[in-house]
Amino acid sequence: MKFLNKYILLGALTLSMGLTSCTDYLDKSPESDISSTDAFKDFKNFQGFTEELYYCIPDFTNGYWTNSWNWGEDEIINTGGANFHFGYKVDQGDFWGWQSEHDGWQAGWLDRGSVASFNPGSDRFGHSLYPGCMYGIRKANLGLANIDNFKGTKEEKDLLMGQLYFFRAWFHFQLIQYLGGLPYIDRVLPADEVLNLPRETYKECADKCAADFRKAADLLPIDWDDTKAMGGLKGKNQLRVTKIAALGYLGKNYLWAASPLMSKGVKGDTYDYDKDYAMKAAQAFGELFETLKTSTSKNPIGLLPFDQYSNNFVTVSEGGKMPGQTKDGSVTEAIFRGPTYGSGWGASRWGQALAYGGSDINDGGVIFLPTANYVNYYGMANGLPLNDPHSGFDKEHPWKGRDPRFYHDIKFDGCRMVKKETTGKDDNTKWRYADLQTGGAFRSETRGSRTGYFDYKFITTGCNKWDDEYGWSPQIHIHIPWMRLADVYLMYAESIVAATGNPSANATTTMTGLQAINAVRDRAGVDPVSGTYSTDAHKFMDEVRRERAVELAFEGHRFNDLRRWLLLDKYPYNIKTSQEFQRVEGFSIVTDKDGNKSIVGAGDEKNEKVSGFKEVQILKRNFTDKHYWLPLKKSDTQLYEGFPQNPGW
Repeated sequence: MKFLNKYILLGALTLSMGLTSCTDYLDKSPESDISSTDAFKDFKNFQGFTEELYYCIPDFTNGYWTNSWNWGEDEIINTGGANFHFGYKVDQGDFWGWQSEHDGWQAGWLDRGSVASFNPGSDRFGHSLYPGCMYGIRKANLGLANIDNFKGTKEEKDLLMGQLYFFRAWFHFQLIQYLGGLPYIDRVLPADEVLNLPRETYKECADKCAADFRKAADLLPIDWDDTKAMGGLKGKNQLRVTKIAALGYLGKNYLWAASPLMSKGVKGDTYDYDKDYAMKAAQAFGELFETLKTSTSKNPIGLLPFDQYSNNFVTVSEGGKMPGQTKDGSVTEAIFRGPTYGSGWGASRWGQALAYGGSDINDGGVIFLPTANYVNYYGMANGLPLNDPHSGFDKEHPWKGRDPRFYHDIKFDGCRMVKKETTGKDDNTKWRYADLQTGGAFRSETRGSRTGYFDYKFITTGCNKWDDEYGWSPQIHIHIPWMRLADVYLMYAESIVAATGNPSANATTTMTGLQAINAVRDRAGVDPVSGTYSTDAHKFMDEVRRERAVELAFEGHRFNDLRRWLLLDKYPYNIKTSQEFQRVEGFSIVTDKDGNKSIVGAGDEKNEKVSGFKEVQILKRNFTDKHYWLPLKKSDTQLYEGFPQNPGW
């Protein structure tokens, strides 16, 4: 037996399916001619073959030393030395930068390396989306082509087929949401076959993804621990795909197909959804909720309590445990996660954990910063957006009464930044509290914050060079799930109003769209959507979108959301801003006659008083229609006449 990590078991046979060119996802490689008596003869070997598909999933959180995955108006990178990240290239309109042939390893988790060199057994640097999808589609088709050679039980066969159908759909879905419609490869293509597969429309691909996700949902279990075939691995089945994951992606696939970009094209309106596809999405999500409601699994999926909200994304001092569930493992919010590669939790320490609090306290280089315009989406605890006349937002006390997720995710002026207090040569008085006012100690564009804020959603206050909570002993593990339950609640709310125009409607389940968004707010301690927004379809949609911005902040969703809503090139979604102000009442650092520093007034940052509170534009992204899709690889568009490039590229 070979264990690729402590969660996923790989059977005795691990296949090396090296591909021979950048177009081999449409071709047959000689290495794929494997005897069914080896790979497919029994459940142990066939499951081992199938589990290599999990190792085609990229770890976008830890795919390089530091990793860029937020490409909307949500995040900006510090100046100086960070131009190798795709996030920087997106800001410049250089969408070619996602491809390895244009920027080599700088392309990041989307396309590092090549299809020819993809190796599921490689370390975290060797797993990226495009090569993994190409390899995985081929492998899923090979498994399905040989499923009739399998002579095991019906349960075993269902488990195998469910995984193969799920991954074939998932890999295609990941590609089409960035690139648009592609040929849907649903068979093993002979090497001597003339390539003539035309690009299908987005909806044609989505329909084929849906058919595979539907099959997977009908075949997969809710909980692998309850199966006879895998029940002996209780506690080691957490990352396996389930009926819940298949239903979640069935709904997401339909909602993306219903969205304005996919439904009407780049000239459509942001509220113009395909109602039929939106209803299909709502019904899939509703089925998911009903399945959870009737499940008897001892490993329930639910929303984590807010005091353990961080466990969705990061664990510290838990022995490198994979994030996604409560500390005691009693509730899991993560619906679909990929593996952590290579050094496991150590990947977070050697890169990403240093990229948030500023170089002066973290000794990092690249810093990922929340933009001021994005921080504005965090409304008030009373549930109202900042610009609502009844919200109570006060520019002289801008941190007061905010959504609790604001305090969880964002470090603002006056927040504690360092726990340990040192003096002498290593005096850290200056760095103990965030001096983020205009001209403050933390406002360096190269070493601090360009925007007046820091993102601490994925690290703790102790992640600095004095407290060392990203060091060896705490074993910090940052790993963001691809899908979690809160996301499904919000996609359900969006699909309901898109399909019916009525936030109080429902589909397949008794829960309404309004109840779904309020379930997410209630977990965070935020008041429900007010009547002003719950009785108007467009206003409710705006609140659902704002809720997605807050709840799913910095988790990699915003870029694709802005694209599918046709907002990517629209003001104010195409600008990035900083927050400028001066502190009037709050902490200050004083120095006595002997040169000793001390902090005065610390500890009440939420009630801090400021003056001159204003936003300043620091970047505008000059996008056009072509930026709604990434450019296809030139080598692919040269295969044959029916495989054209995306418009404008």
